[in-house]
Amino acid sequence: MNNGASIGIFDSGYGGLTILSEIRALMPEYNYIYLGDNARTPYGTRSFDVVYRYTLENVKKLFSMGCSLVILACNTASAKALRTIQQNDLPRIAPDKRVLGVIRPTTEIAGTLTKNGHIGLFGTEGTIDSMSYNIEIAKMFPDVKVTGQACPMWVPIIENGEADSDGADYFVKEYCSTLIAKDPQIDTVILACTHYPLLKDKIQRYLPSGISVVSQGPIVAKSLKNYLTKHTDIECQIEKGGVCTFYTTESTQKFIKNASIFLNTEIIAQTIN
Repeated sequence: MNNGASIGIFDSGYGGLTILSEIRALMPEYNYIYLGDNARTPYGTRSFDVVYRYTLENVKKLFSMGCSLVILACNTASAKALRTIQQNDLPRIAPDKRVLGVIRPTTEIAGTLTKNGHIGLFGTEGTIDSMSYNIEIAKMFPDVKVTGQACPMWVPIIENGEADSDGADYFVKEYCSTLIAKDPQIDTVILACTHYPLLKDKIQRYLPSGISVVSQGPIVAKSLKNYLTKHTDIECQIEKGGVCTFYTTESTQKFIKNASIFLNTEIIAQTIN
């Protein structure tokens, strides 16, 4: 295992690879460790307590592997576990380390993305039911209306390599139609699941023309860069070797095969408990 100080990227499955790709494109100099809890995915339909427990286990694992900063590249984990980990666990188990999520960077700029103040949100059931985006956006942009739509079929479709299938078209069209029926004035849609960028072209196709579809990867990457610029005490701990290591709690062969869908390149991965 990599014993150097690295940036840890955690996701319940493969979607966090879209976040990792954008972060590495912007900051290739740092060392990264990606951990996918593929054996226990999906998190989107699990309870708050279970998501919190699983997420904390993965965060602790990344800390033990030399990560001084961990990004929860999973909207469900960010919605259901991040705050408790930051407020209750970090002061006790690792006061010198940090855990960040993907919701806050997105909500901080959400109001600047829409022209008419109507935002649509696609996410897992866990993310949508948590109302995390609605609550955080309301704090910063009280005049913006946020309408959420859970898309339970999208993650299984993507992880089974069916993103280009006719079945994917059916479910993308269905969820897009349902969202717009809830608020026809939506002019911006945020993809609040890190898997969904793989369906972005289809989503754009089945939404009314003129609607902007926003992926989180570039937003999170820019936010992380700003964070490291401001927090030099954390930044100085991270080794700059440009090394990226991949771990999964599932079969290595399965992970490597599916990861190629997200990264468009071959990788080497290891299985851990």
